[in-house]
Amino acid sequence: MPDQRKTSSDRRPWAWIPSLYFGQGLPYVVVMTLSVIMYKNLGLSNTEIALYTSWLYLPWVIKPLWSPLIELLGAKRGWIVALQFLIGATLALVALSIPGPRSFQMTLAMFWLMAFASASHDIAADGFYMLALPQRSQAAFVGVRSTFYRLANIGGQGGLVYLAGELQERTGSMQQAWTMVFFLLAGIFLLLGSYHHLMLPRPASDLVAQTRRGGNELWRDFIEVFAEFFRKPGIAVIIGFLLLYRFPEAQLLKLATPFLLDPATAGGLGLSTKQVGIAYGTVGLIALTLGGLLGGWVISRIGLKRALWPLILLMHVPNIMFLLMALGRPSDLALISAALAVEQFGYGLGFTAYLMFMILVADGEHKTAHYAICTGFMALGMMIPGMWSGWLQQQLGYTMFFAWVMVATLPSFGLAALIKIPADFGKKTEPDE
Repeated sequence: MPDQRKTSSDRRPWAWIPSLYFGQGLPYVVVMTLSVIMYKNLGLSNTEIALYTSWLYLPWVIKPLWSPLIELLGAKRGWIVALQFLIGATLALVALSIPGPRSFQMTLAMFWLMAFASASHDIAADGFYMLALPQRSQAAFVGVRSTFYRLANIGGQGGLVYLAGELQERTGSMQQAWTMVFFLLAGIFLLLGSYHHLMLPRPASDLVAQTRRGGNELWRDFIEVFAEFFRKPGIAVIIGFLLLYRFPEAQLLKLATPFLLDPATAGGLGLSTKQVGIAYGTVGLIALTLGGLLGGWVISRIGLKRALWPLILLMHVPNIMFLLMALGRPSDLALISAALAVEQFGYGLGFTAYLMFMILVADGEHKTAHYAICTGFMALGMMIPGMWSGWLQQQLGYTMFFAWVMVATLPSFGLAALIKIPADFGKKTEPDE
């Protein structure tokens, strides 16, 4: 009778990569996007929304501080399953907190807890991905993981936002609508945790017995993991690129949905919550998903070095769509959806290059922890500009704010000219197993 324990070579990647990255993307979109829309629906100002929700990036910024512990203690497979159940519990607590008398403070506290659990899950999931797949397959599947991460965005930012709008119309209560949405999310994570307990492969590199370390030895290993990252050649340019690649997007992201929801008198497009769920959360994110798939395919065919400049241009130039909408104030949902699709498709292409660059930087003995450090710098690059973006938009108005976003692409281009990438990195040379 064959052994029932599956290794990475036995369990095909399609059986677990889609669900793993759907599970990685969903809590992130809840914390970063659904919280923005929910607080907008509940009456907070753009300045308050951008400031408080940008602080929620902090767990992703500082997650490198505990990433070596996930690297050094226990199997990443076990971390993934346990953290998915914890995220489900925090989602249920958000649902219970929404109708309470201190709704804002309690839900924000639960979002903080969820953010820490989600950031820890990211460390384990990204490390598991690099352990369970050979490098030659990682470029091909980076588009797949990006796609299902974005499908989680569509499900959250599209389907769940639409559902919240529909439930609000039926119940007459925005609080009740969001409570029901968060209970649904809690159930989804209960199912995901159960599925991954059964279906995640058991790569030999993740099953190696963990040696028992004393406190001093663990601390030395912890410090060495960090020191090794900062000894990488060209580390100053690498960090600059990680911080500034998404500099314009960091500011645009926090104000995109408020712009769509705000009435014309405030400079916005005056869409309903359901329309935002369709235009930005569904059509736009489908385009972003297709861009991610195409970006992964392009890199797997020609390598990251040749693909970088076309992809970075295709990422930043379509931001002009928001400026054009602010100038023209279209009211037709199809036209707005088309403009958002163009912008999101370009972003999907460009973000794939960013993911592959982080895989390049993280490559080595401690790739799980080093990839987490990379994503920490990425989150810091999103958090700081996001914090001031709401205040800046209220000072400038939407039109001048989106014009500034176009100018803010220049640092990203400048750092892209300085990074060094091996000629064939990411290029697929052998068929997937």
